[in-house]
Amino acid sequence: MPLVELSRVRRLLVCPRCRSELVAEPDALHCAARDCAYGRTGAFPMVGRWPVLVDFERSVMDRAVVPAEGAGRADSLPAPVRRLVKPPNRVAARNIDLLLRALPGPAPRLLVVGGATIGNGVRAAYRDPRVEVIAFDIVAGPLTQFVADAHQIPLPERSVDAVLVQAVLEHVLEPPTVVSEIHRVLKDDGLVYAETPFLQQVHAGAHDFGRYTVSGHRYLFRRFEELAAGAVAGPGTQLLWSVEHLVRGLTRSANAGRGARVLLCWLRALDRMVPPGFAEDDAAAVFFLGRKSEDAMTPAEIIRYYRGAQ
Repeated sequence: MPLVELSRVRRLLVCPRCRSELVAEPDALHCAARDCAYGRTGAFPMVGRWPVLVDFERSVMDRAVVPAEGAGRADSLPAPVRRLVKPPNRVAARNIDLLLRALPGPAPRLLVVGGATIGNGVRAAYRDPRVEVIAFDIVAGPLTQFVADAHQIPLPERSVDAVLVQAVLEHVLEPPTVVSEIHRVLKDDGLVYAETPFLQQVHAGAHDFGRYTVSGHRYLFRRFEELAAGAVAGPGTQLLWSVEHLVRGLTRSANAGRGARVLLCWLRALDRMVPPGFAEDDAAAVFFLGRKSEDAMTPAEIIRYYRGAQ
């Protein structure tokens, strides 16, 4: 798995507040800029093996809460049940293949935002021997190399060749700020692949903030040239989400909802019968694959962009 060695990652890291270099201490880091609020000793603690590079005054993250390592509930299920609850994401797999083929050079650098674990359908990015993967999250995990808030990515400008941000933008307070940060850290002509929910119920509780249509998602990435975009999953999958949460509400039981999801997993197959325009209007989630650009899509262009069935 081509994760960049932590020692090499640390040499890339900068202060999330002012983007100055960092000074290493035995069990912490601090900003090299004396006039920065994080220029004091111990400003950025080490929690276990993870540097915590968060501007807590501007983040929903709590300094008093130690980021804990742990896997999601679905990952703890038996493999056959897990495939029914969360089947392979073929759309992501296809788009990651496109992204990998478009990456330049012998050792392109891929930044994974929300990379505590490997996302569904993106494993090929971790298997490509020529790709250097850097992964961060707001929690520690098996693949986390540093803890940070995506609103202030602690990396220099133009430092990575591609960014993967899968099922993350619904969990940030200001998605345009995060996308602006992605644009900043990408090299010229760098690539981004994003997946974000459209018609899905709340998940992750208090840390779930937003949803996007295909058009809204495209405008969020308006400073990128589109290579591909559309629905990750259509009305059948969206209906399955709704049935699961209806059963949860009626029974007051998350396990009952998951049981209904397993029993009705065949609803996903209906997605294949729905034309793309209808699928985009009723998608469970949407995706965007694009290349960094200095030209931005205009409001008039996003109106003309719509390609749904209405």
